This record gives sequence, structure tokens and C-alpha cells, in this order.
Amino acid sequence: MKKNIKNLGDIFYYTLTSLSTILIFVIVRFVFNFDLFLSLIISMAIGAFFIYKQSVNEDSMSSKKLNRLSPEKEAFYKSKGMSKEEIQFFRETMHTAKLKLLSLEKNLHSVSKLEAIEKRNNTIQLSKSLFKSITEEPNRLHEVDKFLYVHLPSLTDLTDKYLEISQHEVKNKSTFDILDESASTIDEMCQLIAEDYVLFKSDDFEDMAIEVELAKKAIERDNGHTQSIESEEL
Repeated sequence: MKKNIKNLGDIFYYTLTSLSTILIFVIVRFVFNFDLFLSLIISMAIGAFFIYKQSVNEDSMSSKKLNRLSPEKEAFYKSKGMSKEEIQFFRETMHTAKLKLLSLEKNLHSVSKLEAIEKRNNTIQLSKSLFKSITEEPNRLHEVDKFLYVHLPSLTDLTDKYLEISQHEVKNKSTFDILDESASTIDEMCQLIAEDYVLFKSDDFEDMAIEVELAKKAIERDNGHTQSIESEEL
């Protein structure tokens, strides 16, 4: 019983704090002229669906367990002077980053607007290249704190929300304004990831903007295929 009450409380809290459910409430209440109680019920029902969908996605992500450490990889980590605890922390951190990056790649290729932003910033290629570089130099994990703990998760969450709102069947001017603002923020976050890449590759750049562009062009000179990280051993 307490669990049901807690779940109902979670749904109510989500309905009052989620931008998407608030927008749905406004549309149902003021566009379709439903009464206050019915509008709230509809918004909570949709909020419950979003919570369920998010839970399913989290379960799916958590099911992708970290593979067992191979003797070769363990020897590699030990050659870098890493302790057993440091190895475990590194592997868990990079495993989480891999799942985020795969989710981000899927999101950025889901709609034309996000795909255009991705191509302009070369975000996935740069992110995967940075990911591989970190796995090759695990001792430098502390240098990519912003990428792993702020920029990559934030960008993934932003694209999740963008797709969620863009899939609404009913849209008004406010909806499109929110999507435009979100797209601008996503573009800015993609630029930050490009800077993360440049910072990791060099300790001293006189002109960050120029070097970011050079880094993008260097990646583009590859064979044109987005490198894969799915089989990357941690």
C-alpha cells in the first residue's frame, strides 16, 4: 500500500515538475477547455506513462552489464600502476560513459534537426575518439571530468527531452520555441565536447577556436565512417 502511495506521489511530483507534462496540462486545460480536475488527471496519466517508459529504458541499460576483465586488459591496467580499486572505478566509469554515448548517438540521428547539429560539430566522431583515447591512457581519467560527468550526460539528457517534446502530436508556438531553445543549447553542448577533445589532446593551445576546427577536420580526414565503441574492451 505504501509503495502504491509512493508511486502515486512520484507521478504527481513528475507531473508538476516535468516541462512536457506541464505543457500537456496547459494544452488540455486552455486549448481544449477541459476542466481543471480532468486536465490534471490526463497530465498525470501521461506522466505515469513517461515514468514507466523511463523505467523500462533504465532497466534495459542496466541489463548491459560490464564484461569480465580479461587477463590481457588487467595486465595493461597494472602496467599503468593502477590498483585493483582504481581499475574497477575506471571500468565502471567508462562503461557508464559508453552507454551514454551510444544513447546520444541514437538520439542525434533520430531527427533531422539534431542530425544537422551533430554533423556541424562532428560530435559523435569526436566523442568516440576521445573515449578511445581515454581507454588507452587510463591514468588521465581525471583530465576528462567535465566530459564524463557533465557534458556527455547533460547532452544525452537534453537530446532525450528534445525528442520527447518533438514527438508530441499537438504543438503550439510555445512548443516550437522550447524546441528551438533546446536545439541551441544542444549545439552549445556539442561545442563544449569538441573543446573537451582538444583539451585532452594538447596541454597548450594558443587559439582554442582554431584548434577545435582543426581537430574536427583531422577527424573528417579519416575514412568517413563513424568508429565503433560497442566492442571496446574495458
